[in-house]
Amino acid sequence: MITSTAGGFVPPPYPYDRLADIVAAATAHDGGAVDLSIGTPGDPPAPAVLDALASSGTERGYPPSIGTEALRAAVAEWFDRRFGVGVDPSDVGAAIGTKELVAGLPHWLRLRDPSRDTVLYPEVSYPSYAMGATLAGCRAVPVPMDDRWRLDLSHIDPADAARALCLWANTPGNPAGGLDDLTAVAEWGRRHRVPVFSDECYVEFTWSGPPARPGQAPGATVLSSGTEGVVAVHSLSKRSNLAGLRVGFYAGDPELVHYLQEVRKHAGFMVPGPAQAAAVVALGDQRDVDVQRERYRMRLARMAGILEGIGIAAPLPDGGFYLWVPAPDGDAWRLAQRLAAELGIVSSPGEFYGHAASGHVRLALVQPDAALDLLERRAGTLRA
Repeated sequence: MITSTAGGFVPPPYPYDRLADIVAAATAHDGGAVDLSIGTPGDPPAPAVLDALASSGTERGYPPSIGTEALRAAVAEWFDRRFGVGVDPSDVGAAIGTKELVAGLPHWLRLRDPSRDTVLYPEVSYPSYAMGATLAGCRAVPVPMDDRWRLDLSHIDPADAARALCLWANTPGNPAGGLDDLTAVAEWGRRHRVPVFSDECYVEFTWSGPPARPGQAPGATVLSSGTEGVVAVHSLSKRSNLAGLRVGFYAGDPELVHYLQEVRKHAGFMVPGPAQAAAVVALGDQRDVDVQRERYRMRLARMAGILEGIGIAAPLPDGGFYLWVPAPDGDAWRLAQRLAAELGIVSSPGEFYGHAASGHVRLALVQPDAALDLLERRAGTLRA
């Protein structure tokens, strides 16, 4: 709950700060806790990326806020190679990761159109979509989802659409792994004159659906249906195990992108030069991404098997590296406490991602395989 005092806004507790009791129970196990609560990549980035980070020689000067020419060209080449989508490098902007863009976007859009005050976002999703609206003094209005964790656009109230600054989509979705029909999402936005921002940071870890291009893994971008009224948002945090570098980018509708580029220049948002140089190398590297993809695929299956071995059903997602586990009795906190007590797992109760998610627990399969070995041994002891 968000409260206020006579002195102004008081932020709610940060979700992961509420896990102290669960962390304590998990840590009590021999071998300690296995933290699957946060999607921080645990595997190393490609050596060539680290070499570029250390040797760019860009640390002494101010980097361009919009992104270096090399970075924006690398992004355009990646969109073409991965999706067959043509993006002009001038229609690409850099972000300091994507969380700051997600949280700050409503503020910038409200300045652009003060007549609108509403952010539409998936009702089960990353909490920063709603928090960004709150921090900008806007209305955060959740969009219902169907039984496969996809946006149900038919349930958007026309009155909310008329006030909307933007509609957020997230595909593959965090936490539930759903895959929206991004063409339908883009068409809805154009029809209602609502900008669509599509958070696609898990796209390399899409498990279901057709390939983006022949011979490639599945995955989709909102830009495949054109750039009018839409912006795709991406990050190298998950794709390339570079969460600490804080490199993201946005691309799409020229007017929207150029507006954000200019506003962000004035606000002083700049991705450090060495991080941009490393990102150029990372975007050109698909081999290491494919290796990481297979790691996550195998970990998801292993973890599902571990849970099923102790009587907890864990369906595999359509995308992402999270297991979205239904609580057997509908009580996610109780399931999180059980996982901590029996297996030493720290997990995220679903209410962190919206009221409609309160019956599930999220597990991030980011720990190395040795951690899953430990969990298998603990589960075996329980069954013995």
